[in-house]
Order: sequence, then C-alpha cells, then structure tokens
Amino acid sequence: MSQSGSEAALRAQELRAELEEHNRRYYEQDDPTIGDREYDALLDELRALEAEHPELVTLDSPTQKVGAKRLDRFEPVEHAIQMLSLGNARNADELNGWLDRARSHLARESIEVDDFSYVVEPKIDGLAVSLRYEDGVFVRGATRGDGVVGEDISQNLMTIASIPKKLSNAPRVLEVRGEVYLPIADFAALNERRAAAGESTFMNPRNSAAGSLRQLDPAVAAERPLAIWAYGLGEVEGVVFERHSQSLAQLAEWGFPVNPGIATIEGAEAVVQACDGWLERRDELPYEIDGAVVKVDDFELQRRLGTVGREPRWAIAWKFPPTTATTLLRAVHWNVGRTGHIVPFAELEPVSIGGVTVSFTTLHNGDDLARKDVRPGDQVIVLRAGDVIPQVISPAPHEVDRPDRSEAPKVPSECPSCGTATVRVEDSVWTICPNKRGCTGQQWQALRHFVKRGAMDIEGLGDERLSELMEAGMALTPADLYTLDWSQLEDRKGWGSKSVEALKASLTESLDRPFAKVLYGLGIERIGEVNARSLAQRFRSMEALMAAEPAAIEETPGIGPIQAEVVAETVREPEFIELIDKLRAAGVQLEESGPAAGEGHLDNKTFCLTGSLPTLTREEATERILAAGGRVTSSVSKKTDFLVAGEAAGSKLEKAERLEVTVLDEAALLAMLEA
Repeated sequence: MSQSGSEAALRAQELRAELEEHNRRYYEQDDPTIGDREYDALLDELRALEAEHPELVTLDSPTQKVGAKRLDRFEPVEHAIQMLSLGNARNADELNGWLDRARSHLARESIEVDDFSYVVEPKIDGLAVSLRYEDGVFVRGATRGDGVVGEDISQNLMTIASIPKKLSNAPRVLEVRGEVYLPIADFAALNERRAAAGESTFMNPRNSAAGSLRQLDPAVAAERPLAIWAYGLGEVEGVVFERHSQSLAQLAEWGFPVNPGIATIEGAEAVVQACDGWLERRDELPYEIDGAVVKVDDFELQRRLGTVGREPRWAIAWKFPPTTATTLLRAVHWNVGRTGHIVPFAELEPVSIGGVTVSFTTLHNGDDLARKDVRPGDQVIVLRAGDVIPQVISPAPHEVDRPDRSEAPKVPSECPSCGTATVRVEDSVWTICPNKRGCTGQQWQALRHFVKRGAMDIEGLGDERLSELMEAGMALTPADLYTLDWSQLEDRKGWGSKSVEALKASLTESLDRPFAKVLYGLGIERIGEVNARSLAQRFRSMEALMAAEPAAIEETPGIGPIQAEVVAETVREPEFIELIDKLRAAGVQLEESGPAAGEGHLDNKTFCLTGSLPTLTREEATERILAAGGRVTSSVSKKTDFLVAGEAAGSKLEKAERLEVTVLDEAALLAMLEA
C-alpha cells in the first residue's frame, strides 16, 4: 500500500535511525542484536520507500553506504578504489532479474550480450579487509569501514600466518581484498574458553574475527587462529588482467589463499546449480558462509556495467537462509552433568535455522546466562553455525526495555535431580551438586558418557533405555551393565529376545575396547579423548595410574597441573576404586596393549590429524598410529612431527605450514605405517 509523502518521510527517518544503530553495533562494536534476516527486511523496506519516493534518497542513507564509519582509535585509511557492498538475490527469479538489468544497461551502450561467463564464489561470513603491497612488500592493511575510509589494522593482520608478507614478481602496487574469518571449530572452542573463564561469548564466527582484528593489542589477534580467503583486487599498477578468474589464479600463484571451490561457469542455469551446491555443503565446511557471490568474469564488462549507489551492477550475493533466528524463550531449565556441574538450557518455541528445527539449546553456565540477561518470555536470538550446538546469543532488540519482563533466572540452590544443596566452586563460574554417589542425574549422565561412541560404543542403549534401566534399579553404574539380569530384561515391554541378544553382543564386543577408550568412558573431569589416550600410553594400566602422584601425571603430554590433581584425586576415591574392581571382574580392558610410545617403528613421533581422509576415519588413523608407537595430539605445535591433512583441513594446516611441520596425506601416512 502506497504511503503519503509525509508518512513515507517519517517512516524513512525511523528506518534510517534503526539501521544506523544496527550498523554501529555490527561494524563498530562487533555486537549485533538482530540477525541477517531481520536486518535485510528493514533495508529492503527502506529501499522500497526510496524507490517510490526518490526525493527521500540522501547521500548518508544506509542504502547508499557500505558498513559504518571507522573507529577513532585506529588511523584512517582512504581506499584508492571504493570497497563496495553487494545487492542480494534469494532465488532464481531474483538472480534472473539482476541479469536482465545488467543486459539492459549494456544494451543502452550498444553492447548486446546473451549471457555472461561468471565466477561463483562462497560468501565468507567474516570481516572484509584490504591488503596493500608496494614492490612486493606488505605495507598496510585496513578494514572496509564505510567503503571509502577504513581503519588501519596492519599490526593485527601481520599476525595472520596465511597472509604473505613478501611477494615474488609482484607489480609495483598491488591491493588485495579478502575476507578474514575464524574457523567454526576454533570459534566454538574460543566461546567455551570464554564462558569457562567468565567472559562474554561471541555471537558468531564473524564477530569473533572482527573483534580479534579490532583490538589495540596485536597479541589478542595472534592468539586466535584467524584465516583469510582472498577474493579480488583493488588498486593495481604494473599488471593488467582481462578477467576476474585470471586475477584469482595469479593471486594463488603469489601465495594468497584462494578458495579452491571457486568456479568459472557459463550460463545462468549453471550459476543457480553452483549456488545450490554451496548451500548443500554449507554445514560440511570448516568455515561459515552466508551465501554465494556471483560475478561477471570479464573486467571490461564490469567497467561498462559500473555501480549504482553502493552496489556493483556486475556482481550479486545469493543469500542463504540465515543461521540466526528470533524466537520465544519458553523456559530456562537446569540439568546436572556427570561431574556434578549445574548447567542451564533453554526451551524454545521451535524455530527453523538453516533448515534445522531448534527447540532446546545450551546456555553454558549460570554466569553466562546472567551476562546475556535472557529471561523466559523474551524474544531471543538463536545462532546455529555449522555443526556447532545451537546457542542463545542475546535478547532481541528492545526486549531489555520491556516493563513486563520476568525475573532473571538464578542458579538453583538445590540439585534439580537429587535435591542436595548446591555449592559454588571457588574461583570458578560453576555451581555443582556434591552428591557424587547418590545423585541420579550424575549417574545417568555417567552411563550416557560410558556407552557413547568414542568411549565404549555400546549400541542399543539410547537415553530412553538407560533411563528405564536406572528407574528399574538394574543399572546405576557402568559396571552394572555387565551384570544385567537378562531374563528380567526380556520380560520388560519393548525389549524382547532380539533386542536383548543384540545388547548382549554389543556389551561383549565392548570388552575388547582398548584401555584408552575405557579411561575416556569413565568420565574423569577435564579428561577428553586425547588426554585419555596420552594417559593410557604413559601409564599402560589402570593400576599404574591409580598409584601415580600428581607430579608424575603432570609429565604426561597435554596434562597440566590442575588436570593432574583432578585425576589423582578421582582415581583414589573409594567409589572409583569400587567401580574399577567391578569392571575388572567383568573383563573390561584396564591395560594398554601394543608397543608403548617410542617402542614402535614410529619411534615416539607426534602426529596431529585434521580434515577428512579418503578412506580412514580419524579414529582408525589414530588407532593405527598409536599401535605403531606414535603419539596423537589435538593441536599443532613446534613439538608436532607430522600433520596428517585431509579435505577441508582448515587452520591447523596453515599453522603447520607456518611452523614448518611436515604435512602428510593419507597415502603418505599409510606408507609410513607399513614401513
């Protein structure tokens, strides 16, 4: 419905103010309060108003600008060539509309084009930067800023290993444009560390990358595994390219990371298929993308097409469904973990994010919940990035000012499972239930952990069946699983002889699981799969580990002083000793087989695994390395001898190359194992 001039002017003013505030929070504070879908809806509304009432268009309108003004704490950098934003298409019809407009514009210049050659690239959800080289030497790096003037963040960009600092056979002036990002796995680990330390968590990988690059202390950026994909050129003197695809090939030759999935494509129909292909594998990528970028390949046609407002006519972004959404927070519930930690989780009005329906999600811990200030009844922003567990980020805009908000949830004073008074751990964000032996919640979580894949991998014991066994008093500890009354089980509804026989077989098979998996399955606090393997390799048996002092445990690779104290204390607890005795009687493996580290032909070599290997799972590769006497760690360091890299290797590969660690593919690993 058309609005009158005065109504349109008032609404345009409101939209500009709201969009400017969101731009400020997104670009300057790296702390957005709405998702892409909500922002795009506001911007589209303003565009429509300005199209209907051209007299309302102003030079400072968000429809005419890119990003936001630079921050005063950084020196200004004026871009020789403006860094543009992109228009959006969300389906084939909108893409074809863009193509029709491009053809029409060229036709007015007497250039007839049936179709174009295109370059289709992933749209990385990161921070756009400009890298300037003079005579092959990196001299300055800047943010996009408002597209005309950005911020000098050279010192922070220098910490990114994958950015070349010197180029061979480079032109006199070369400005490279790219997107700095934080890999999804590193983003998740960073948020976990920040939550555990009582610090605020980042909303998404893009914010964490931007926040890292806009620190005054370069050490902050250096601590985070930032990476970059180069996607184009700005100012160039001394070399001429005819096509965008040609320039990308040269950038790769100069040593810049250029995404290997970028493709040159003929025809609009193939473009749609290429964009759909990126959407299909979106969740498999180790980095976050929010769309695909389609560019006309020919630079002369790009020049003829030019720009309109802040957007080039020769490129468009095919936007994917957002990974953030707004929904109702129905309730905050509390759970108890296997080590007694009291953990909050959110019950949500079911919402679809990136094709997945989310109804429940983590809230990390009580301190993080209080810092985010989300309350039952709030509209909240939920993030789902790749395979990272969905999480509530913050209240939706204006919720904090709502007068009828409910009270802020508080950590319960009693365990939600057993009713025992909870205890706040000194110098920690955690509140725990101290009733280790009698808390059914902790018992159930311990059973869940013991049977899961990666630990004892016992099939046929999902959550419902474990709960049933516990409620019947048939299994309260992992050892009880090996002494089940099978006749009693067969008589229970929903089981039957086939289910019982399958569970028997799986339990029998689990008796052959190596000691490292048993140790991990026991769920000792602060001990994950990698540390469990290291402890098993060093001590070789549960008996030796139980007799070890903290100082000896700390000598294990990857084990720090706090972890060593926790392990030493846990293995001496009467309940733990009783459990081990029962597991030993059941026939569970409590000794390490095969050669010790340093005794096999790999001679104590240290390996790290990353990416997807062609034929081996990561678990299979790990087991074979350990069987040959090698070590396997979860991260790359100067002490790493080999990085085994598969498809989508990510930041570990970049770090290995920076540290000059030898990189192996699967074939090289297999040859080494068989030597």
